[in-house]
Amino acid sequence: MNDMILGTGRYVPRAVFIDLEPSVIDEIRRGPYAKLFHPEQLISGKEDAANNYARGHYTIGKEIVDTVLEKLRKIADQCTGLQGFLVFHSFGG
Repeated sequence: MNDMILGTGRYVPRAVFIDLEPSVIDEIRRGPYAKLFHPEQLISGKEDAANNYARGHYTIGKEIVDTVLEKLRKIADQCTGLQGFLVFHSFGG
């Protein structure tokens, strides 16, 4: 995934999509924008936290944190002048 180029020679956005619950990420994988993102940029867990912050933070989220940090590190390493991150998150849906 050098310079964020797919094997087809198309550029893809430098973005990582993360969700503990797989259905939302699966919609991106199968939806109209599926070819826009590299599959490695779509990270999902096996189950959601059932609207329970502690469960998401301390148990389920803990399972994918290393994967997420490694993916963010790899994408950041590919930047020539990283200036920051934009983080979008949702509470309760």
